[in-house]
Amino acid sequence: MAGLTYLIGEDDALAGSSEPMAVTEPHVIFQRSLTSPVPENMEAITLGMGCFWGAERLFWQAEGVWLTMVGYAGGFTVNPSYHQVCTGETGHAEVVRIIFDPEVMSLQQLLTLFWENHDPTQGMRQGNDIGTQYRSVIYTEKESQLSAVKATMELFQQGLAEHGLGKVTTEIKPLQGFYFAETYHQQYLARNPNGYCGLKGTGITCSLS
Repeated sequence: MAGLTYLIGEDDALAGSSEPMAVTEPHVIFQRSLTSPVPENMEAITLGMGCFWGAERLFWQAEGVWLTMVGYAGGFTVNPSYHQVCTGETGHAEVVRIIFDPEVMSLQQLLTLFWENHDPTQGMRQGNDIGTQYRSVIYTEKESQLSAVKATMELFQQGLAEHGLGKVTTEIKPLQGFYFAETYHQQYLARNPNGYCGLKGTGITCSLS
């Protein structure tokens, strides 16, 4: 699928909807409401690795993850639809929001999964999925996460450079808003085990601890 390969400005973004996406079904794996608040002992972070179907499965399978959900973030359009996001005219990326227990899975361990399971050097694409909605992103949800994220990016960049690979293009900033994707996208690969998964790393591994 191909879309815009440059980020639009706010003045050019599509108008959204006054109604948020209806979220009525629980998580297929965890059987928890997708609108559950973050428990006091846990953290949340929002990541984009290209198509959100495979990214969500990667994280719901990880020990220490309490809940996952897919949606749209990083752009301007309020309550966008999937069709709108695919035009590139919302500014949003496809993302998975992850609630995790840092006593079981540290932020560094979670970010290891992020960096090693996609190619963060591709700019506005991920493999054959082309467009700004597929860009690599990290949207932090705690002030303390930002420095940790940037530190792991620098370490992974060193690993890429040692193997002659390119610069990390991952967008890193605090989360400004998360909009739920449609129900059929939530836990898509649990509902459709043979569905499309475009996750593919660079083959580079390095310690982020």
